Amino acid sequence: MATIIYDADVNAELIRQKRIAIIGYGSQGHAHALNLRDSGCDVLIGLPETSKSRIRASKDGWTPVLPAEAAVQADVIMLLVPDQYQGQVYQESIKEHLTAGKLLLVAHGFSLQYHQIEPPDTVDVAMVAPNGPGAQLRYMYSLGKGIPALWTICQDVTGQARTLTLSYAHALGCTRVGVIQTTLSEETETDLFAEQVVLCGGLTSLIRTAFETLVEAGYQPEVAYTCCLQEVKLIADLLYQGGIHFMHNSISDTAEYGDYMTGPRIIDEHTRENMRTALHAIQNGSFARQWITENQAGRPALEAMRRQDANHAIEEIGKRMRQM
Repeated sequence: MATIIYDADVNAELIRQKRIAIIGYGSQGHAHALNLRDSGCDVLIGLPETSKSRIRASKDGWTPVLPAEAAVQADVIMLLVPDQYQGQVYQESIKEHLTAGKLLLVAHGFSLQYHQIEPPDTVDVAMVAPNGPGAQLRYMYSLGKGIPALWTICQDVTGQARTLTLSYAHALGCTRVGVIQTTLSEETETDLFAEQVVLCGGLTSLIRTAFETLVEAGYQPEVAYTCCLQEVKLIADLLYQGGIHFMHNSISDTAEYGDYMTGPRIIDEHTRENMRTALHAIQNGSFARQWITENQAGRPALEAMRRQDANHAIEEIGKRMRQM
């Protein structure tokens, strides 16, 4: 059974005794910073002079400083720039300012797992990974609630890493609903796998292919869009509310029977083998190396796939349908 930590298990005051540098102010960065501030923490925002996020941070009442300056002043440094930039930002702005006893935090294990960042052995290193986008983290906090998070300690030099990391999670509002102890590799590998196989890659490919199949068979694109894409949210909400069995009890018997009969034919042993292949590429680091190389080359493949995706017929139909 997983170890789950709640508010009552945490020293909430400890993080308020530290100065925290939030490096980055995107989806996760703004949510972490605002939740920490509202929890009474001393927070600095570290952003390059050219960062577009400076405007947003200023509107939220911050006076951003350069990442290196934030790192110098902070006791706790949370690195929240995108995965592909973390290594560079760490080398240029963080590394030389990681003096003994500081705590380096990440919200996803990619950069540590695949050695884009290799902290010195004189600092604490940990992860607090909220299970949701920054907007949801902020919204639930503002309601007096929270979203779960995963956490782990990668390096404990001071003997205080666990207590301080959980105090940070408390200030985010995550211990209101529970944080789950994990390992760096487990969080990184399961997160990448779920994104690629289910949440993003699997779902979008399934939707597009189903849409194309109906349109090729002569059905109206508007109808195909509605039933293959728009209704996904209705099912996802049921799954989120109560799980698969709850969803089955909430739909028609016809739909449930179709699920049992046809689902395993679509997601068959061939699909399962492809899932295993995707997981292996994540575990052995080949996906990470491919993504790092893609960024070093200027992201030509990503940009080509983005253009192809944006020009798919389902996008044009979707624009018209959403206007309704």
